[in-house]
Amino acid sequence: MTDADTIHMRHALSLAARGLGRVWPNPAVGCVIVNDDRIVGRGRTADGGRPHAETIALAQAGDQAIGATAYVTLEPCSHIGQTPPCAEALVNCGIRRVVIASEDPDPRVCGRGIALLEEAGLSVSTDCLVSEAQELQRGFFTRINHGRPALTLKLAMTLDGRIATASGESKWITGPDARRAVHGLRALHDGVMVGAGTARADDPDLRVRGFGTTHQPVRIVTSRHLRLPTDSQLLSSVSDAPVWVVCDAGALASPEAIAWERAGASLIPVASNGSHLSPQETLNALGDKGLTRVLCEGGGMLAASLLAADLVDELIVFAAGKLIGAEGQPGVGPLGISALAQAPAFELVDVQPVGADVMQRWRRA
Repeated sequence: MTDADTIHMRHALSLAARGLGRVWPNPAVGCVIVNDDRIVGRGRTADGGRPHAETIALAQAGDQAIGATAYVTLEPCSHIGQTPPCAEALVNCGIRRVVIASEDPDPRVCGRGIALLEEAGLSVSTDCLVSEAQELQRGFFTRINHGRPALTLKLAMTLDGRIATASGESKWITGPDARRAVHGLRALHDGVMVGAGTARADDPDLRVRGFGTTHQPVRIVTSRHLRLPTDSQLLSSVSDAPVWVVCDAGALASPEAIAWERAGASLIPVASNGSHLSPQETLNALGDKGLTRVLCEGGGMLAASLLAADLVDELIVFAAGKLIGAEGQPGVGPLGISALAQAPAFELVDVQPVGADVMQRWRRA
């Protein structure tokens, strides 16, 4: 692997990242085609998942793909779906060499794409910036390997871990820069999820604002009994961005269910776990629907259930320089922990100031 290979693959990864939150259920892939040290084609997986990155890059390259090297962030597909296999397209267009960042764990591909290329006589190099590529594909890999989307839990709290005063006042704990950063996070995820308590108390909209994008994530509310107001922002804006409500099957015949369905929301029944919806079944259902990356924005009870079930892959905390005290509402509900060894553990990845607040990024230990 040469320095030039690394540079071109980094370019392909930057293209792939532009598809995060926009291409599910497909992975966000980037492709750069280089001939005689000149980029002749490039592309990323298109919004909605098709066309694939290789198809777009090859169309740009045209005849200049003959004898060229293709840099692809994920093993080219080898199965026939709605479009022909990308590995076959690379062969047919005359590509001489393919550099791949990461293999694809999808059983329909999983080494078959590489084998198809090699059998056709192409030179194949793998594992170029593999760690960066696998981090980019964390959501897709989680869905393929575990049947659920990767979950990011976002908490905006005071220094003493409170998200509201005792009376419920919570706007605004953090400042405008942190709130803008949250909109950026929403844009990078397939879905944004809140619990019923947050939906009732805050009447959130959950759309991405201020980034000039027309694409919106799926907005998800978990409510076992579907006790949600029918005059909410979510219900009134279903035609502008999709809304999914996860509930118990017993709630599907309720007047609230009928109102939400008539407005255009999708109802997703899952099994209950005691007095709450099963967090595992909830995420499995979202994975079945094709989501690969979900951002949970609370509230405290939903956050606690996801943490207790060991389903939080990444934790992002916006800490404000304020103190509310013990009477304030905690950012995370009861976890039932009696020993420190039982506490969910995370490793610090990054800390940075965001306006007057601090953003911490933690990963599953």
